[in-house]
Amino acid sequence: MAATKYTEDSIKSLEWHEHIRLRPGMYIGKLGDGQSPDDGIYVLVKEIIDNSIDEFVMGAGKKIEINIDDHAARVRDYGRGIPLGKVIDCVSKINTGGKYDSEAFQKSVGLNGVGTKAVNALSTKFIVKSYRDGRMKQAEFSRGVLVQDYKECATNEKNGTEIYFEPDADIFKNYRFLPAYMEEKVWNYAYLNNGLQLVMNDKVYTSPNGLLDLLNKHVDDSIRYPVIHFKGKDIECAFTHGNQYGEHYYSFVNGQHTTQGGTHQQAFREGLVKGARDHFKKDLDPQDVRNCVIGAISVRIQEPVFESQTKTKLGSTTVAPGGAQLRSWVVDYVASEFDNFLHKNPETEKALLNRITQNERERKEIAGIKKLANERAKKANLHNRKLRDCKIHLTDVKNALNRESMIFITEGDSASGSITKARNVQTQAVFSLRGKPLNSFGMTKKVVYENEEFNLLQHALDIENGLENLRYDKVIIATDADVDGMHIRLLLMTFFLQFFPELVEQKHLYILQTPLFRVRNKQVTKYCYDEAERDKAAKEIGKTGLEITRFKGLGEISPEEFGQFINEDMRLETVSIPPDASLGKMLEYYMGNNTPMRQEHIVLNLRAEAVEEL
Repeated sequence: MAATKYTEDSIKSLEWHEHIRLRPGMYIGKLGDGQSPDDGIYVLVKEIIDNSIDEFVMGAGKKIEINIDDHAARVRDYGRGIPLGKVIDCVSKINTGGKYDSEAFQKSVGLNGVGTKAVNALSTKFIVKSYRDGRMKQAEFSRGVLVQDYKECATNEKNGTEIYFEPDADIFKNYRFLPAYMEEKVWNYAYLNNGLQLVMNDKVYTSPNGLLDLLNKHVDDSIRYPVIHFKGKDIECAFTHGNQYGEHYYSFVNGQHTTQGGTHQQAFREGLVKGARDHFKKDLDPQDVRNCVIGAISVRIQEPVFESQTKTKLGSTTVAPGGAQLRSWVVDYVASEFDNFLHKNPETEKALLNRITQNERERKEIAGIKKLANERAKKANLHNRKLRDCKIHLTDVKNALNRESMIFITEGDSASGSITKARNVQTQAVFSLRGKPLNSFGMTKKVVYENEEFNLLQHALDIENGLENLRYDKVIIATDADVDGMHIRLLLMTFFLQFFPELVEQKHLYILQTPLFRVRNKQVTKYCYDEAERDKAAKEIGKTGLEITRFKGLGEISPEEFGQFINEDMRLETVSIPPDASLGKMLEYYMGNNTPMRQEHIVLNLRAEAVEEL
């Protein structure tokens, strides 16, 4: 085969907006349609709000107004306003901004001058207004291209910046802003910025007690002692112990929610262990100290280093105040404050020791069965018929495709067979269930080792000791869209929420949406995910030669068709915990022994919908 010519003409230079539009994932992570809390449209809003938050942190403006509808967002702050002569540059020239000089923005979230430009490039309509000392400058863009440069004029508006944008529907297919996801993000801004008033769609969000308010909103009456809360210069933390397995953390850097944790969160965990060991003068096992912890930490540091533009994980190690190492600064602060607090609060000290002792007793009780179960799992892994593994895993940090690794958990051999034949063997694994898994609600972690299927599943994911060695970025529940499939889905979600809630909190657990209908004639085939899509497709195709097939199970979908649903056009729904929900109460309501209460809820919320005749 002849070699492709490589000449001067082969070298291309893209305009800034062209590069962002060509590679949006580099700037905002995944795209999505707004059905998941980490979809790109929410990152766009966050990038704009972050700039307004930075103004507040610098002492300029105590109010931020946010208006969100299905397809547009507006953010108005009352900070200093962008210098009028630089308004266009600040939203359309990469590496232009006021955050490179640490004296101006000492502990900012946005550091590299990209965020607002990415919003501009990825919006069909982007309007920026700056109000400054009785003067206003306005400019309008479309997909990063300036379409209207308004002359500077007088105004009665208070100082500040206002940005309105409409995400590009060509990039964010069928997108819609969901209020619940936006509300969680706005509450986080309130918790981290005492004295700031946020107003979103006329609802006011404020938090006088910071992380203490955050944790009190997320815990229930099953906690072992009242939330402990410390606040110092550039650091704040809060924590308690509950009855849910695992460790639950909310971590932030300069106001950014680091959902994947990082250096500061790891140091917080170490500080809790050190503080307990120092106080009780015992070499306590870290698992016993941290199991069932519910905690939150926020730090403000200069020039934080994140692992990506989306800033979900902190990679900094040496940028704590005074040039100290971040890890040692956090560990020492948490341990010292924890130790001092326990000396002054004997009731909390007693409750904490009881929780640690209970964790230790449970750990030792399952030590024997854990050893046997792990030995069985190791043998099974050599010829594990349940797992069809892929070649690239999340732990392969040197492989650029590691973030694309995923595992489908299927019911039965027929469904797993179709997915196995259609999957990408590089990044897609399949784990096949034998049938309906056990309802693990209310059980101890002993059941994870006693139940062979659960044990093999935790080993396939490698999450026995936390998420540090998680082998797949996405854990996808792929069940039939019938009653039995929904039941299996619930049982699996209960298993993960009960014993590995971090998997859900860090947005690794998903539901695969598979089509319910195939609508076609000899020329056109459309796959539909609900009745509304089916009816719409049928009308578009017409009655001549129309054929509508209802898929009863995944096993009925051919491997050729499945390849489209898990590669080209995969629809995933993120499993997430509602921002105002108690995990313990939620599990008890849906999976506990309160059948009459659930039955009453179902009866009261039944809906009857008329289906239009085709």
